[in-house]
Amino acid sequence: MKTRVITGVVAGGLFIAMFFLLYTWVYPIMLAAFAAIGVWEIEKAVGLKNKPIMILSLAVSAAIPFVVHFHLCLPLLAIISLYCIAVLVLMLAEFEKTRFEHAAIAIFASLAVPYALSCMLALRDVYEKYPGVYTKADGVFLILFGLFCAWMTDTFAFFVGSKFGKHKMCLKISPKKSVEGAIGGVVGAALLNVILLAVFKKFFSGAESSLSYIGVVLVSVLLSVISMLGDLAASTIKRNYGIKDFGKIFPGHGGVMDRADSVSFVLPTLYAVITLINYC
Repeated sequence: MKTRVITGVVAGGLFIAMFFLLYTWVYPIMLAAFAAIGVWEIEKAVGLKNKPIMILSLAVSAAIPFVVHFHLCLPLLAIISLYCIAVLVLMLAEFEKTRFEHAAIAIFASLAVPYALSCMLALRDVYEKYPGVYTKADGVFLILFGLFCAWMTDTFAFFVGSKFGKHKMCLKISPKKSVEGAIGGVVGAALLNVILLAVFKKFFSGAESSLSYIGVVLVSVLLSVISMLGDLAASTIKRNYGIKDFGKIFPGHGGVMDRADSVSFVLPTLYAVITLINYC
């Protein structure tokens, strides 16, 4: 428990430091590092031993945050197609120790994980994409909103489930999760996000913000459910490959993907909701 608490304090300090660097070139570097580590953890967990594929996939995963940060206009479909072909060719080069499953997972992980983390950059810059609709402060709020939905849902679900949990939710996947805990996670995260919005409206964005309390509550409920599904999906993957954690970079907490499993579901969903709302 002591190790877990110390790691949590250090991680919290790093998290706060990242927000001070939100609009600097250091931020995409940090996201690129986390993305590459997360992809490496997944590839190690599934038993990928093809070094050329690993090197290529890690390079791609580290590049994606920079593409989003600098708003680079690239022929993405063509690049992704060539990337998939390259991975399959490298699979042939070491076919004796590389299964198609490994190649497919490398492609998926190296695109999905960095994109999910890069959604923080896309949410940060939402005021540039939709000028007059969102403020610069709204972008910061949306990042915190997404992270709160991911992490606070889990926190509230843990404490409520520990005290009141009687009905198991997914016994075969995650025996400790309960229906009561899930409800507590959703309600707790929604209340916390309402408080967060009130703070931002009072001290940062003021009347200029177009974000509403009703909208925040509705989206918070959606994202909390998505967060739990992301956590369960990660638990299923770990059970499939017989591992407890994806990594050990955070002592007492596991690896990057153990902390970012629900985040990888929540942030893309939140950005998709923002995009769809403004598209209509």
